[in-house]
Amino acid sequence: EANRLARTLVEERLAACATLIPAVQSIYHWQGKVESATETLLLLKTGPDQLAALEARLHQLHSYQTPEFLVLGVEAASHPYLEWLQASLRQP
Repeated sequence: EANRLARTLVEERLAACATLIPAVQSIYHWQGKVESATETLLLLKTGPDQLAALEARLHQLHSYQTPEFLVLGVEAASHPYLEWLQASLRQP
Protein backbone atom coordinates (compact mmCIF):
# COMPACT_ATOMS: atom_id res chain seq x y z
CA GLU A 1 0.00 0.00 0.00
CA ALA A 2 2.84 2.42 0.83
CA ASN A 3 4.34 1.94 -2.62
CA ARG A 4 0.98 2.66 -4.29
CA LEU A 5 0.43 5.76 -2.13
CA ALA A 6 3.95 7.03 -2.80
CA ARG A 7 3.74 6.55 -6.55
CA THR A 8 0.30 8.16 -6.81
CA LEU A 9 1.20 11.21 -4.71
CA VAL A 10 4.44 11.79 -6.66
CA GLU A 11 2.70 11.23 -10.02
CA GLU A 12 0.05 13.77 -9.00
CA ARG A 13 2.86 16.18 -8.02
CA LEU A 14 1.53 16.57 -4.48
CA ALA A 15 4.89 15.25 -3.26
CA ALA A 16 8.25 15.77 -4.92
CA CYS A 17 9.72 12.63 -3.40
CA ALA A 18 8.56 9.69 -1.30
CA THR A 19 10.84 7.57 0.84
CA LEU A 20 9.63 4.18 2.07
CA ILE A 21 11.15 2.70 5.23
CA PRO A 22 9.89 -0.88 5.46
CA ALA A 23 9.18 -3.03 8.50
CA VAL A 24 8.78 -0.47 11.25
CA GLN A 25 6.92 -1.78 14.28
CA SER A 26 4.09 0.38 15.64
CA ILE A 27 2.43 -0.10 19.05
CA TYR A 28 -0.66 2.04 19.63
CA HIS A 29 -4.09 2.31 21.23
CA TRP A 30 -6.98 1.53 18.87
CA GLN A 31 -10.62 1.03 19.81
CA GLY A 32 -9.86 0.41 23.47
CA LYS A 33 -7.00 -2.07 22.97
CA VAL A 34 -3.24 -1.87 22.61
CA GLU A 35 -2.40 -3.04 19.09
CA SER A 36 0.85 -3.85 17.33
CA ALA A 37 1.51 -3.86 13.60
CA THR A 38 4.41 -4.02 11.18
CA GLU A 39 4.07 -1.06 8.84
CA THR A 40 6.03 0.84 6.22
CA LEU A 41 6.94 4.40 7.18
CA LEU A 42 6.28 6.74 4.27
CA LEU A 43 8.09 10.09 4.25
CA LEU A 44 6.71 12.58 1.74
CA LYS A 45 8.60 15.73 0.77
CA THR A 46 6.35 18.59 -0.26
CA GLY A 47 5.92 22.34 0.09
CA PRO A 48 3.58 24.37 2.29
CA ASP A 49 1.29 25.22 -0.65
CA GLN A 50 0.58 21.51 -1.26
CA LEU A 51 0.00 20.40 2.35
CA ALA A 52 -3.79 20.63 2.44
CA ALA A 53 -4.24 18.88 -0.92
CA LEU A 54 -1.67 16.22 0.03
CA GLU A 55 -3.42 15.45 3.31
CA ALA A 56 -6.86 15.30 1.66
CA ARG A 57 -5.60 12.97 -1.08
CA LEU A 58 -3.77 10.75 1.40
CA HIS A 59 -7.01 10.30 3.37
CA GLN A 60 -8.85 9.40 0.13
CA LEU A 61 -6.28 6.79 -0.87
CA HIS A 62 -5.27 5.24 2.46
CA SER A 63 -6.96 2.10 3.81
CA TYR A 64 -6.62 3.23 7.44
CA GLN A 65 -9.52 5.09 9.01
CA THR A 66 -7.01 7.42 10.70
CA PRO A 67 -3.69 7.39 8.82
CA GLU A 68 -0.77 9.12 10.50
CA PHE A 69 -0.12 12.53 8.97
CA LEU A 70 2.58 14.62 10.64
CA VAL A 71 4.20 17.78 9.34
CA LEU A 72 7.80 18.24 10.44
CA GLY A 73 9.54 21.57 10.06
CA VAL A 74 12.84 21.85 8.24
CA GLU A 75 15.47 24.03 9.90
CA ALA A 76 17.73 24.18 6.87
CA ALA A 77 18.11 22.67 3.42
CA SER A 78 20.37 23.18 0.45
CA HIS A 79 19.20 25.78 -2.04
CA PRO A 80 19.52 23.42 -5.05
CA TYR A 81 17.40 20.78 -3.28
CA LEU A 82 14.68 23.29 -2.43
CA GLU A 83 14.65 24.54 -6.04
CA TRP A 84 14.28 20.95 -7.29
CA LEU A 85 11.54 20.27 -4.75
CA GLN A 86 9.49 23.30 -5.79
CA ALA A 87 9.97 22.54 -9.49
CA SER A 88 8.70 18.99 -8.89
CA LEU A 89 5.43 20.03 -7.27
CA ARG A 90 2.06 21.02 -8.68
CA GLN A 91 1.77 24.77 -8.62
CA PRO A 92 -1.35 26.11 -6.84
